[in-house]
Amino acid sequence: MDNKWKISFFVLLGIVIFFLVSILIMVMRPVHSPEDSVERQPLTESGEKQVSFLVRTNKADLTRVINHYLVSEGFTGPIDYKVIVKDEVELYGTFPVFGQELEMMLTFEPQALENGDLVLNQKSISLGSLNLPVSNVMKIIQSNYSLPDWVRFQPNEKKVYVSLQEMELKSDIKVRATSFDLKRDDISFTLLIPVD
Repeated sequence: MDNKWKISFFVLLGIVIFFLVSILIMVMRPVHSPEDSVERQPLTESGEKQVSFLVRTNKADLTRVINHYLVSEGFTGPIDYKVIVKDEVELYGTFPVFGQELEMMLTFEPQALENGDLVLNQKSISLGSLNLPVSNVMKIIQSNYSLPDWVRFQPNEKKVYVSLQEMELKSDIKVRATSFDLKRDDISFTLLIPVD
């Protein structure tokens, strides 16, 4: 009978010691901050780390953002124009010729590039009732319209190169086009935000 109590005592003592050691191990373990488990982003060209966010939008909202940007950054002036995003990118504007205002519309088919920029391939054009070559109309627009530096008309190739990487936004945020399928209304961008 005496042995049973001794065995029970040592079993109970072993269990208590096991629990005490387990608690001590948990208490002594270092605490990891949430940042330790966050995947580190690559460095930007300037040596800053960056965090990326995927932003999805639709044609109507993108149209509003583009035209707000053009107005707020002062890219509308004596010759006004606006951009409407439908199943193509449409550029509407007026063009003064001999005291008359000619209405103009160009349509482009957008293509997102691997580097995050966009190419707008010219699809159709109308300039009043004039029949002018596309390259000439694009040259007229390039020389008369106030455009951001990162939007480059390439009349000979009949396209517009939109270098989103060169677009300057507040807080050095960079934008890259991820998908740009207007027929499916699948439009997404990656925002690259520098962090310390």
